[in-house]
Amino acid sequence: MPHSTVPEFTPLTPDQVAGIVSKTCPEAAYRNRKILLIIPDGTRTAPVGLLFRTLHDQIGRTTAAFDILVALGTHQPMSEEAICARLEITLEERQTTFKRVGFHNHAWNDPAALKRVGTLTASEVHELTGGRFSMDVPVEINKLLFDYDQVIIVGPVFPHEVVGFSGGNKYLFPGVGGPQILNFFHWLGAVVTNPMIIGNKWTPVRRVVDRAGSMVAVDKLCFCMVVGSHKQLAGLFAGTPETAWDQASDLSRQIHILCKKRPFHTILSCAPPMYDELWTAGKCMYKLEPVLADGGELIIYAPHLEEVCLSHGSHIENIGYHCRDYFLNQWDRFKDVPWGVMAHSTHVRGIGTFENGVENCRARVTLATRISPEKCRRINLGYRDPSTINPEDYANREDEGVLLVRKAGEMLYQLDNPPGWAGGRGV
Repeated sequence: MPHSTVPEFTPLTPDQVAGIVSKTCPEAAYRNRKILLIIPDGTRTAPVGLLFRTLHDQIGRTTAAFDILVALGTHQPMSEEAICARLEITLEERQTTFKRVGFHNHAWNDPAALKRVGTLTASEVHELTGGRFSMDVPVEINKLLFDYDQVIIVGPVFPHEVVGFSGGNKYLFPGVGGPQILNFFHWLGAVVTNPMIIGNKWTPVRRVVDRAGSMVAVDKLCFCMVVGSHKQLAGLFAGTPETAWDQASDLSRQIHILCKKRPFHTILSCAPPMYDELWTAGKCMYKLEPVLADGGELIIYAPHLEEVCLSHGSHIENIGYHCRDYFLNQWDRFKDVPWGVMAHSTHVRGIGTFENGVENCRARVTLATRISPEKCRRINLGYRDPSTINPEDYANREDEGVLLVRKAGEMLYQLDNPPGWAGGRGV
């Protein structure tokens, strides 16, 4: 169950991790097989390098191929150096010990890189979404998967604003999936709303993601990590993407959700350097919206951040950041905007209403970044000069209704007794 403070745990040792890997992946079973390892990009905290090295030590000498595909979703491609950093290997090791390992970035917007594996029919979508949508949704995925004998997914599980908890088949969709299924289920999550989704296991979006995953006819193995402080492993679960995720999300619920007795009128949400665009730094709002008081202010403090989003910035600047109902109640105006972009917009701006042409958002969201005050106004967010903020001024003031989160974006904050809009009704 969620706690008011981060619970203590005994981290897994490298030897324990090696034991799990050797039991799951006996070397003899991998002789001359081609293996594709799907990993997260740099925006997820996890000891990916430990799992990579352990798997490579266990089966890398036996396999015919042992390659890497970075599950970018729609994030920017990673350089060779950045992938090495993600794998926690040096460039010298890349040229020697791991010279046979192929590095690949997912290309979500390149039709030539994708393969159609099926369609979610309108009737399926109606059932999976609880009647919220009835439409055909094409399902495409990176065709590279079909060049291998087995796909091994390695990634962490955290509370997630779109799907409830990340991990499992989410590393396929949106990790290495095509734009249509991606846009669809992100907007589905936005329609349900972040506070109603995040930290819940069996959401409509998870049902869509798992159904899409079942269409990918390749042998799949998944290592789901539950990560505590300092990238230490609180748990490691191996199995199918569904079973490993099921177990890991139960532990994530215990490790990654902090409960507070009352909401806060001011939250300083500090973005770590791994969030280098507002597209990812928006997690600093998603994970804290449930404890932000009506009329309060959440400040995304990221002095290093200067981009809204390289991939989708033009769309975001055109529509700005608004609540869900702003788009739903003007659907003819916005229906052709990529739905994933609208979903991001609503998640950052939070809960609100749009009635008689007037938007009324529940709380204020302010950027303390390198994004200019003019651009902040254009995209409908507040502005603070980050040089005027000393995070220590916000420390130890919870009794005053002020919360400082020094590394925001992964721990979920919830209220002991949440109101309906904050997930009190479930999904």
